[in-house]
Order: sequence, then structure tokens, then C-alpha cells
Amino acid sequence: MILKFSFKVGLIVLLAASAFAQQGEYMRPLRIDTQPVIDGKLDEPFWLNAPTVSGFKTFTPDYGIEMEQKTVVYQAYDRENLYFGFRCYDNEPNKIKSSVTRRDNVRPDDWVCINLDSFNDQQALYAFYINPAGIQGDTRYANGTEDPGIDIVWYSAGQIDDEGYTIEVQIPFKSIRFANKDIVEMGVIYERRVSRKSEQGTYPALDPKQAGAFLTQMMPLAYEDVKHYKLFELLPAVTYGRTHAREQDALKLKSDKGDFSLTTKYGLTSDLILDGTYNPDFSQIESDAGQVDVNLRFALFFPERRPFFLEGNENFNFSGNATGGPLAAIVHTRTIVDPLAGAKLSGKLSNKDFIAVIDAVDDLRDFEDNTDVSGRYAHATIARYKRALNKDSYIGAFYTGREQKNGFNRVFGPDGQMRLTPSSVLGYHLFLSQDRASKGSDTQAGHALGLDYQYSTRNISVSLGAQDLSEDFFTRTGFVTRTGITRARALISPRIYPKSTFFRRIDPRIFTTQIHDKPSGKYETENTFSLQFIFKGNSNATLNATYANEIFYARDVSGVLLTEQFEKFKTSNLRATASHQFNRSVAAAVSFTNGKFPIYTESRQGHGSVFAGSLTLQPSEKINLNVNLTYQDLFRDADSEKIFDVTILRGRLTYQLNRYLFFRGILEHNDLRKNLSTEFLASFTYIPGTVFHIGYGSLYNKFVDGLERDHFIETDRGFFSKISYLWRL
Repeated sequence: MILKFSFKVGLIVLLAASAFAQQGEYMRPLRIDTQPVIDGKLDEPFWLNAPTVSGFKTFTPDYGIEMEQKTVVYQAYDRENLYFGFRCYDNEPNKIKSSVTRRDNVRPDDWVCINLDSFNDQQALYAFYINPAGIQGDTRYANGTEDPGIDIVWYSAGQIDDEGYTIEVQIPFKSIRFANKDIVEMGVIYERRVSRKSEQGTYPALDPKQAGAFLTQMMPLAYEDVKHYKLFELLPAVTYGRTHAREQDALKLKSDKGDFSLTTKYGLTSDLILDGTYNPDFSQIESDAGQVDVNLRFALFFPERRPFFLEGNENFNFSGNATGGPLAAIVHTRTIVDPLAGAKLSGKLSNKDFIAVIDAVDDLRDFEDNTDVSGRYAHATIARYKRALNKDSYIGAFYTGREQKNGFNRVFGPDGQMRLTPSSVLGYHLFLSQDRASKGSDTQAGHALGLDYQYSTRNISVSLGAQDLSEDFFTRTGFVTRTGITRARALISPRIYPKSTFFRRIDPRIFTTQIHDKPSGKYETENTFSLQFIFKGNSNATLNATYANEIFYARDVSGVLLTEQFEKFKTSNLRATASHQFNRSVAAAVSFTNGKFPIYTESRQGHGSVFAGSLTLQPSEKINLNVNLTYQDLFRDADSEKIFDVTILRGRLTYQLNRYLFFRGILEHNDLRKNLSTEFLASFTYIPGTVFHIGYGSLYNKFVDGLERDHFIETDRGFFSKISYLWRL
């Protein structure tokens, strides 16, 4: 009854809110004095008077359609917290997809999201995701990239009922950065996903002419009498590890040690934060998923997982580079392998000026073969500056440096983006590098420049770009797949909305990339035509046809590299992908590629296929089984001899007892390496930072001491535990 009355009151307030929006004024959430109980029930009396918004309209798969499932959002705050309430109606509540799962694993479910631009400067936003069970996910978005690594302390709860579900959210001001002003201005877009319909909508509705440019379409909020704090956090952590390795037909103790780490956070102001750390642990409670690591042109890329580096990681995104570019990252903090200590300063220097600086000492003793040349330590410095311009435009600059005993690497230069029209944006970067490998060697200088143009509306997307990397460009703090190229690319993708009960949208795509390989003086091409089909329900499929080739160094018959000779290899292929959510308990995805591939180790032409499939089973809210299968083979064209085939099978079973505690087992088999790995983990997370993990893993091999056995033999075994507690003052 309270909720029905609340909805009527909300409609009245909504009309007033619409009037404010039309006048360009701020929405002002309700100021309260009594902190609510976050239980997902929306039964506190103040919710009756809180300003509300409704009228969500879709942007996926199409724009501007009123969502069938109604949503009402309530807004309130006190001196120390933001509060949000959601009444999500659903005419088929038994089909609501929800799970009691680990944090940041809610994307397959139904959910709501609070996209919060806490400075109202259109430069970055926090995204707070909550599923109907109240399980959280959070990300940080900046420069066109959403980073899921951040973990923020906030509180949420949800309840499913006969009318749909309700959600309550509490976000402490201490957990976010905001302007140090008397009246705090923020921007917000509320978002809702209905999983079974693969439908997403927002309030305010997104303009079809601006497509998914969230930052330029925020509803402004204003808060008065907010407590400006001097944040102080202390995060001590203790880890213990014990490993065994096989020696002379027996497992022998390899290491047995504990570690202590300490991380601190101090708020100089509410928008400028200083972090410090001593001996930060890796905190990787799940090993990197297996990838095919043979016949590669460049190293595998693994994401960062360490909390000290994850917070604020979105600040190091750069402009002028689309996905798939040769300069994948100007800052990849996993290059700081074993930091002894570090410090970080990030936040606003003024209303328009932002800075982020990391300084760390990397311990090389366990990773460098010759510390007499490289030294025992490396000193890594990363600096980022941005100045906000109109809308989401900015100018910025980077410096990254890695100084060692007898060598160094330094990269520096500007980047930025300009909003040209509501539908288009232009990004650029120009980075210069200096690298000296050892004492007495020459210093190599190089450059990496990029230009990227994006245009997107409801009906079409266009992407144009160019990159140029010199042969001598080198970064020890970033990730580069290839140097010595000039690359131009273009993509055009109209969107078709057929009047059909089967298809909801069809996206044809034409993509072309032309590359000039500087060492050889030759040219490469890649040209792809694809069709993406979005079906009714939660299903989609894509078909790709690619004509392409690639330049690579030639080798003689013995496999010796001929650095002055180059060959052109065919890389044309056909690819198909599909995914489908059968019901709220079963989902599957597959992809298959067949085509031409270079054999890099021989510099010969080959052909082969790649298959990847995943199956997710959720028999109850608390149990989740995920199975992934990857298969790849490669044959030599000249004689059809098989070079390799590899199958990687990985299964992960998770039992989530409640929102805080889960148990997980992982089994992975790699038939090329002839190994089998197992991992078991119990993990308790009260809030980010206050955690307890205990895990055990083993590696079994058939190749032992150069001989293949007829059964698996345990060659490695490990046990670890970690406990940490977040003190916040």
C-alpha cells in the first residue's frame, strides 16, 4: 500500500522534475536526518517525500521506446551518504533473472545502474550496478573505456515481490571523489536492464543523435550541506604461501613464507587523494584463464588485478586509439612485477585540472637473470595530466619512466579529444620514447602517433583512424603489439530495424585496414564484411568474411631468422559467433573461425581453425557452473602436415553461500602441454578490503623430466591464505 501511494506521489514529483529539467535547473534530492536501514524494502516514511523520476526509454536494441517494465527511482541524501531507491515493476516476476553471486558478476542478470558523474564535468563517471538480490558491481568509465577493476565501499539490498523487485542503495561520500564546494554538483543517468529481452533503458532518455555518449547527457543533481571530509584509510594485509615442486621423483618444499603489506589512503581534500603502499600483494585469487600460447606474433596480454594499481586505473586510458590498435596501452601496470613500495596521488587540482601520479620501486631479484647489469631494483614513475574543456573534450599529457642501474625507458607526450558535434568526437596522441638497454649502448628514440574519429547515432556508426609507430618506439610500462608500421582504418556500420517479430536489429559492418610495414617497405591489407543479428529475446549472432594478408620476417630452411627478408602471408578467414540465453538458468556462446594463418616459427603459410565455446548453468540462485572449451589447430599448406592442435578445457563451479562467502573449484586441462591444473578457494569479502581468502592448487603433468608418462604426475602444489581489514576514519 505504501509503495502504491509512493508511486502516485512520485508521478506528481516527476512532473515538477521534468519542469526543472526543461529549464536547465538541478534536481535536488531530499535531505534527510535519519539514516535508513538498507534492506531493499523502501518502507521508511521519507521515501514518500523523496523526488522521483520515471519514464525510462530504451537505447538497446533501439532508442526512444518506452520500456514495457516500468521503473521509478527515488533520491535522497544526508551529510555523509547518497541514497537511491528503485521500484522495478515486472509483469512476469517469475522470469526475473537474479543470482546470489560474487561481486562484479551481475552483468548476465537483470539489474539497475547508477551512472554518477561525481564532478558533473563530463569527464568520467562511476557506475554502480545492482541485481534484484542486491549484489553489487562497480566500474569507472573514462576516455571511452569502462574499467571493472575498481572496488568501492557502498551498500545495497534487493527484494523480489509479486510486482517485480525493489532496491535500496547507500553510497558514502567518503567512497567517491567530488568537488570541494558548498553546493556539490553531480550528474546522473539511471539505467535498467531486462535480461530476458536483452533490453536496456535510461532516465533521462538518451538522444538518438548522441547515441551512447552518456557523459554529455547527464541529469544534473545538487546537494547542499555535505560533509567535506579528511578521508583516512588503513589497509593492513597478511598473506602466507607454501609451495612444493617436483625434484627427483618427489615433491619438495620450494617456498614457505608469509608477507605483510600495508596500504594507506589520505584525502587531502574530498577531490584529491594520496595513496601509499608497502609490499602490495598480487591479490590474484584466480589464475589467468588459459590461452593458446603457441604460434603468436606478440606476447599474451593479461589484465591487472592488484587493488593498489586498480583504483584510478581508468585515468590512464588515452585517446586517438581504437580497439585493436598496435599501441594497446600506454600504461600497463603489470610491468611493475614485484613492487617493494609505491605512492599515488590522484584527483582534482582545480575545477578543470586533473592529475594522477604513481611512483613505485620494483624488486627485480626474482625476475632478472643478471642483476649486475640491470640492478636489484627499477624505479617506475607514471604521470598523467588532463584539463577539461567543453563537454567531454580535454587536453592531456603522459610521462612514463622506468629507470634501472644501467638503462632506462621514458615515454612522454600529449593526447586529447575534442567533441566536434553532439554525434562526433576526434581523439589524438603523440608519444615519444627514449630507451637505453644497458650502460654504454646507444639511446634509441621513437614515436607513436594516432588520430581517431568517431561518429555515432541511432542509425549509423562511423570510425576512422590512423596510427604511425616508428621501428624504434619502445615502452617498458605499456603494451605494444607491433612497431614500424603506418596504419589507416575505416569502419562503417549502418543499423537496420526491421519490422519483424524475429529480428530486432541487423548491423552490417564494413571494416578495412591498410598497413605499410616500414622494415620491408611492403603493404598489408585487412578487409572484413560482417552481419550482426539481434534476435527477439536474449540472442545474437554474427557472420564475418575477411580478406587479409600480413608481412613477417622470413626464415631459411633451418629456421634461422633472415632479418633483411620478408614474406607476405595470407590471413583471410570466415568466422561465425552466436550467443543465447535459453532461460534464467542456461546460457551458451560459441565462435568458429576457419582460414589462413602464418606459421611464425617457420615463416611458412598455414591454415587452420579455432573454436571457442562456453556454457553457463545456474540451477539455483547460489550455484553457478561455467565450462569453457577452446580448440585450435594449424597445418602447413605445402604438405598439409599438422603443426599442432590444442584443446583447453576449463570448468569453474561456484557455490555462493551468501553475498559475503563463496566456495569455488576450477579444473583446467591443456592437451598440448599435457597438463592438468586444479584450484580450490574459499573467499569471504565483507566489504572491499575486509577479506579472508584461503586456497589450494596443484599442477599435474604427463611430460616429466623430458619423458611423456601414461598418466598425470603432480609436479607443483601450492597453498595460500590472505586476511586484510579496512580501517576507515
